[in-house]
Amino acid sequence: MAQISTNTMKPNLLLLSILTLLISCSGQTADQKSSNEQSVMGDTVQAPGNSIMVIYQDKKGVYWFGSWETGVYRYDGKVLVHYTTEHGLPNNSIDEIKEDGSGNMYFTSCAPKSTIVSFDGNTFTKLSPVLDNAWKHQPGDLWFRHAYQMEKVYRFDGDTLHVLTLPKPPQLSVPFEIYSIYQDRKRNIWFGANPVGVCRYDGNSFDWITEEDVTEFRDEGANGVRSVLEDPNGDFWFNTEYRYSVYDSATLASNRFYTRHESIGGLDGKEDSALDEYLSSVTDNNGDLWFVTYRDGVWKYDGTDITHYPVQENGKDITLFSIYKDNQGDLWLGTHENGAFRFNGNTFERFSPGSALPQTN
Repeated sequence: MAQISTNTMKPNLLLLSILTLLISCSGQTADQKSSNEQSVMGDTVQAPGNSIMVIYQDKKGVYWFGSWETGVYRYDGKVLVHYTTEHGLPNNSIDEIKEDGSGNMYFTSCAPKSTIVSFDGNTFTKLSPVLDNAWKHQPGDLWFRHAYQMEKVYRFDGDTLHVLTLPKPPQLSVPFEIYSIYQDRKRNIWFGANPVGVCRYDGNSFDWITEEDVTEFRDEGANGVRSVLEDPNGDFWFNTEYRYSVYDSATLASNRFYTRHESIGGLDGKEDSALDEYLSSVTDNNGDLWFVTYRDGVWKYDGTDITHYPVQENGKDITLFSIYKDNQGDLWLGTHENGAFRFNGNTFERFSPGSALPQTN
């Protein structure tokens, strides 16, 4: 086990490649419009693409579906609109979808290079990053992943897209990349990394958990921490079978800020289970935990029992990527090759426009 606490720094799933991002330090901000900005309408389509990896529902109830191949889809309960590079996206591979307090949407693409665009409903604007390492944590900040193997993240404060470099974990000098970003109920920001564990940033210091069960087989090709989840009891899950009690390190006599607990074991309950890690997780409105595996469906844990939900099409298991809870508490799945799926209370079924969804104004 290892943990580090460092003062705030000042200036200074599958196939991953090392990418280089050339960043201008000219001091441009998001208010300076990109040259490829344009007013767009999008194309009305009948169905989303097959590779729907991320799903988001905005404050108005509109659904957004991000593809790794065919851009972004917007569904208001009536019409499905498709946006691609022809409409202003930097490329058609979408890794993240987020929303700010004013209702503007943000789309991140990590390949072939890191780019973030904002969308106000009419115009795509490419954000210009500033390499200033301005580590802060303010209300309303948006946090985004960077390109692979860069050890960097983005923080957008509404004006400037700051490029930040994470400090290396203790006694580990290997390069790492950020796979997931999560804000807990105390507003701490967690960065799930590969292959060095998970880092907590509280606005002042950085704390790392680098145990082997978190880093997942570092010497054998790590899968990394792709999911961070705080459960209703305040314990944390880092896409493994263990759970972690995490504390405020300032209140402890020792310098260890967490305790690891053996928990559910393999998802299928077998002693030698290969299902001891997962890609994505979420807590439903009942407080139950849901875990998504790559090829073995979805598993629900209610604190006592584990229930398996196979996800199939034409009688065959499909490959999954993410799980998402919408504003109504409904659960959605992003998949590699089979579009988006929605839980109907009994099973996950493929989404198609016109299916029973709450309509937006």
